[in-house]
Amino acid sequence: MPDLHHREAGTPGNPAVLLVHGYPESSHMWEPVLAPLAAAGFHALAPDLAGFGDSPADPPGTWQRHVEALEEFRSQQGLGSFALVVHDWGGLIGLRWACDHAEVPWALVISDTGFFADGKWHGLAEAMRAPGQGEQLVDGMTEENFAGMLAGISKIGPEAASEYFKAFADEPRRRGQLELYRSGEFSELEAYEGKLAELGVPTLILWGADDPFAPVAGAERFAREIPGSELVVIEGTGHFVVDDAPDRYAEELVTFLERARPDTAR
Repeated sequence: MPDLHHREAGTPGNPAVLLVHGYPESSHMWEPVLAPLAAAGFHALAPDLAGFGDSPADPPGTWQRHVEALEEFRSQQGLGSFALVVHDWGGLIGLRWACDHAEVPWALVISDTGFFADGKWHGLAEAMRAPGQGEQLVDGMTEENFAGMLAGISKIGPEAASEYFKAFADEPRRRGQLELYRSGEFSELEAYEGKLAELGVPTLILWGADDPFAPVAGAERFAREIPGSELVVIEGTGHFVVDDAPDRYAEELVTFLERARPDTAR
């Protein structure tokens, strides 16, 4: 399993924060929050998932393999306990990892994702999962069309779009996207029902108010299912909540983690 490229800020030994990006993004999405985390005394790490950003593809790009890669990254970095921050597919990957390693997280921050056995795929995901249609979608994607699509639903500009388009750079990366969407069945999450609540760690649900892919109803469900969790909905933002409101997201994230910070977290 190849090493995952990652961005990092802060001093090793300070309480660690691991940030896991969603689709079709990369660790670039977390760039605006890394410096505020470091300034608040945290050690922040944001990997590029395999086949995204500057991490090479690592076939097969399945859900399970990404979960395993996250644990491998933790081991390589020598991380003990850390706060886990997730968005979109980073939630399906990271929350599954967290439930499988319940002794590790000291806090959770959950953004614009799902983790429910009765979940439904949105239209784009259905297209990715459909044989033939998915191949046509990823193979026909140009950087211009990609940037235009993101600009139409978010505040993602050309620089970020160029970073995110690295996921389409070659055939193994494009096939990895299809493997990810086609490998996951929401029914697999039946085994994890109630597990997030059992972690018993401080949890912030930080969501975009106008998310068409993961509506606020999902955020409210997380809040109901995780006792004591906090829910913050950021107005004027959509699915790509970090890109849409980076300063506000960083402020909410840092404020929460400062309250949740354990004296012994390393």
